[in-house]
Amino acid sequence: MKVILLSDVKGLGKKNDIKEVSDGYARNYLFPKGLAVEAKEGFIKTINQQKEAEMKRKERELAEAKKLAQSLLQKKISIPVKTGENGKLYGSVTSKDISEAIHKQLGISIDKRKIELRDTIKTLGVYEVEIKLYPEVSAKIKVEIVGVK
Repeated sequence: MKVILLSDVKGLGKKNDIKEVSDGYARNYLFPKGLAVEAKEGFIKTINQQKEAEMKRKERELAEAKKLAQSLLQKKISIPVKTGENGKLYGSVTSKDISEAIHKQLGISIDKRKIELRDTIKTLGVYEVEIKLYPEVSAKIKVEIVGVK
């Protein structure tokens, strides 16, 4: 019997997969627990349309991420921070600070969770920061920490 999975089933498949299972397994386990429905022509068409729409959405997001990565390429932002003697910062510069500076100076909104800092920034200088825009798309941006007394 062909069934369409309504949620992920361990050892069988992911949500919206069309699988061939035994009649007993479908009637006694999958259907009563609401994990699957019988694959009828109307359901199959709907699932295929949803999968197509999802693929188009992912392609569009990937293209937008690549475009954003190109616009961020070789950009430099500066963040003024209070410093003590010897150029030491009071506190540190976080990914939230970098995200806010990118928004103010470049007009681009980037989620702070997408900014990857290797170490905390606690001294003045220029740092290269990687921004993960999409699973396989990332961009590097230079961040200059400038002291203000």
